[in-house]
Amino acid sequence: MTTAFVFPGQGSQAVGMGKGLAQAFAPARRVFEEVDAALGDNLSETMWNGPADMLTLTENAQPALMAVSLAVLRVLEAETGVDLARDAAFVAGHSLGEYSALAAAQSLTIADAARLLRIRGRAMQKAVPVGAGAMAALIGVELDAAKSIAAEASSAGVCAAANDNGGGQVVLSGAKPAIERAVEIAKAHGVKRAMMLPVSAPFHCSLMQPAADAMAQALAEVSVKPPSVPLVANVLAGPVKDPPGIVRSLVEQVTHMVRWRESVLFMVQAGVTVFHELGAGKVLTGLIKRIAENAEASAIGTPEDIGRFRAADA
Repeated sequence: MTTAFVFPGQGSQAVGMGKGLAQAFAPARRVFEEVDAALGDNLSETMWNGPADMLTLTENAQPALMAVSLAVLRVLEAETGVDLARDAAFVAGHSLGEYSALAAAQSLTIADAARLLRIRGRAMQKAVPVGAGAMAALIGVELDAAKSIAAEASSAGVCAAANDNGGGQVVLSGAKPAIERAVEIAKAHGVKRAMMLPVSAPFHCSLMQPAADAMAQALAEVSVKPPSVPLVANVLAGPVKDPPGIVRSLVEQVTHMVRWRESVLFMVQAGVTVFHELGAGKVLTGLIKRIAENAEASAIGTPEDIGRFRAADA
């Protein structure tokens, strides 16, 4: 049985996330305290009590999701004896989840990951004026068809595939007029569902270049160590272990497509049969089950989930 640990991205946040972990386990509390201290901000208060619109802000959602993922990992280490270096073949994360994966594999400290994600969130929000960019999800379409739709719509502005999530789900990103046009084209092409997403910026497309530049600068100022477990990087859909390669992939990731479907298939082909999603929500667990039907996937994000993991491991 070969295992990978995966970490969710933006969209998985919800008010109350991580609160039960903090109440039940001291190692989780310590993670939230460390993140609050690193940011000089009571982010955990916003996570647990809202308001929801404050938590949804990109600059808050990104470090908050990382905090929950790392809190889960610290509890698993303390309560069940999980040792990532021993127990995992790979780590991977969806978009911001890549920072969570690197903190889990001790390539980044939790404090540095929190500060980098705050910078990333602010830079992504600032890169494009509010309302000028958009994203849309196409359901029931494969990547090549989605790219054709994006190419046709790009006469109205930047339009590109941003997330190849698998299971027939591709997300497009770009200038709002082009994304709106892509939704109409998709419907005309008989795509099962095409819908605009409630996001504040067009992530993972060329419009994010100012944010990529900001991340290159921010990453140059932190220590990135070789991870204890290879990272399957979003932009490579393959493993990277050397710090310069990790930094390069994190910078490129801001403007490039998240190759999640290919990343999961790479891990399966490398022998992974079990995926554990650590953190808020179950988005990646659902995607993995659609991409790799024979793989076992579970989400661990609450004290109850920890209990089930412990019982299954006994």
